[in-house]
Amino acid sequence: MAALRIAFEAPDSPGNSSASGKKPIDFAHLAVQTMGDKALEIEVLQLFARQARQVLKEIAEGEGTPRAQAAHRLKGAALAVGAVDVASVAGAIEHNPAEASLCDQLASAVLEAELFILKLCR
Repeated sequence: MAALRIAFEAPDSPGNSSASGKKPIDFAHLAVQTMGDKALEIEVLQLFARQARQVLKEIAEGEGTPRAQAAHRLKGAALAVGAVDVASVAGAIEHNPAEASLCDQLASAVLEAELFILKLCR
């Protein structure tokens, strides 16, 4: 349990935050969603990372309405765990599914969140 506490209370450092200076996961939001259960937080984040990778593939391969629907699902999942950067870009794709450059931005945001989650799980 100490490892979980250390991971979630680690000080801010360049390796723990995004280019904007904020962490890819909003832990305050996640704690509310999981009622502060750190083990549940890890489990939910791991599930999110797997789902995000799968939906990202659907978005990259889809067009039009299917792409927008996949982006909507990802946005909801991201908001549930506090992955606000992922949710933001997924929301942009949902509203403008034809904009190809948004897929690259989403892939980048998902990768950043995944790497952050992996660091927490070590």
